[in-house]
Amino acid sequence: MTDDLSWFDTEDGRLAYRELGTGHPLVLLHGGFLDHHMWDGQIPVLASRYRVIAPDARGHGASANARRPFRHTDDLAALLRHLDVGPAVLAGVSMGASTAVDTALEHPDLVRALVVTGAGTSEPEFTDPWTVEALGAATAAMAAGDLEGAIDAFALFAAGPYRTLDDVDPEVLRRVREMARRTMSKHTADEGNLLIPVPETWARAARITAPLLAVNGDLDSPDHIGMAERLAGLVAHGGTATVEGAAHYPSLERPDAYNRILLDFLHRQD
Repeated sequence: MTDDLSWFDTEDGRLAYRELGTGHPLVLLHGGFLDHHMWDGQIPVLASRYRVIAPDARGHGASANARRPFRHTDDLAALLRHLDVGPAVLAGVSMGASTAVDTALEHPDLVRALVVTGAGTSEPEFTDPWTVEALGAATAAMAAGDLEGAIDAFALFAAGPYRTLDDVDPEVLRRVREMARRTMSKHTADEGNLLIPVPETWARAARITAPLLAVNGDLDSPDHIGMAERLAGLVAHGGTATVEGAAHYPSLERPDAYNRILLDFLHRQD
């Protein structure tokens, strides 16, 4: 896919985004350590009907690293206001889903509807042993400056707790590893965490009035599925859908199935 990036200049560096198509705005928010390329299987399909905007979050992909405290939701809000976009449908996976929910809480005027995958709010609660172990391995490798070890541990989320990496399409793994390497290599082990948390997200989630759909892979971890479905049960207008044969990244593993579910939801919002 041609990588025709645009740039948004902020007081703390440039943020990259892809924009394609016309119509109602649809914002695609990638997972942690990934970038807008995770949506390569969605952008051409969706841009035939919608104005699609797919940013690289700060510190990810082609976007600048943070040099001062920041919140992903504020970066997104600034970008959308710069583009005179809103309210928009926000569709996010993992970290991107958390950013979408934060934006519905902090900047509700910019949000028309939400699609979340593999996450609830930006205050995750991990208790499942597989998830805790995988996250711990990735965190330890990054803290030790072991880039390859961190990428290997992170790739486990593409398989989920019920499969091995050998069970995952090699092209999906290649893309996940490539994106993770691009982002992780931008950072150092001694780098401080400048991300400011959004407070009381679970307590405030019931106030979200925008329609919300939780779309999960059936092979994702119980924690990730559980948080997304918990969120769908808290909001006023929530629903759930399942992509079979996929783990944490159903839009990567089963793009056709994910696209059908997303397009059906979008059609109901038009």
